[in-house]
Amino acid sequence: MTGCGSRTNWDHFYPLSGEPDGLHFECWTMLAAWAEATSRVEIGALVSCNSYRNPELLADMARTVDHISSSGQSGTGRLILGIGSGWFERDYTEYGYAFGTAGGRLDDLAEALPRIESRWGKLNPPPTRKIPVLIGGGGEKKTLRLTAKYADIWHSFSDPETLQRKLGILAGHCADFDRDPAEIEVSVLATTDNRDKMYELGARLFTIHVGGPKPDLTALREFITWRDKLNA
Repeated sequence: MTGCGSRTNWDHFYPLSGEPDGLHFECWTMLAAWAEATSRVEIGALVSCNSYRNPELLADMARTVDHISSSGQSGTGRLILGIGSGWFERDYTEYGYAFGTAGGRLDDLAEALPRIESRWGKLNPPPTRKIPVLIGGGGEKKTLRLTAKYADIWHSFSDPETLQRKLGILAGHCADFDRDPAEIEVSVLATTDNRDKMYELGARLFTIHVGGPKPDLTALREFITWRDKLNA
């Protein structure tokens, strides 16, 4: 709840609401533009679809955007690598990717995550920092286990009651890897109705959805006021 916050887009090829063929742009080229146009906020996708890019390529893209975003005084990049297994079937069919099964896509994500980490260690120049990895999703057997092993941030799409239960499951997976659950920042899609409960449960990264092309920032401003009161 401190600092300048973050700004995220999503990794889809079509709108998820409204006009199905409405205005839309590609995720990672947009992130590169954001990296150049901003100087303080962290940026990333919520979330990048693992299916759409070779893991080594995605690692290199993330490293490059990390460097583009490091033009401030600290010289440290501001990219968060948000990643998930993918789910929007139209993206797959329209762009020629095999949709497969949910379990198969999660297995692919499990294979990709160590490859991404390995590639970061081989790149020259390397990333400017340990790029934080955000995993989005709530699958209890696979997604939360991958989160416990690899993630710095977990994004949940759950309501407060479900979030509380899943945090317990995540803690169990963390124990399997001898990891403190407190090392994983909790991110949520927040509303004015659930934010206080989410905060009580440990969420510290709150996402407020804003649509375009003429975004209404009223809710965002109200959330910033709420955040500043908490920080005070």
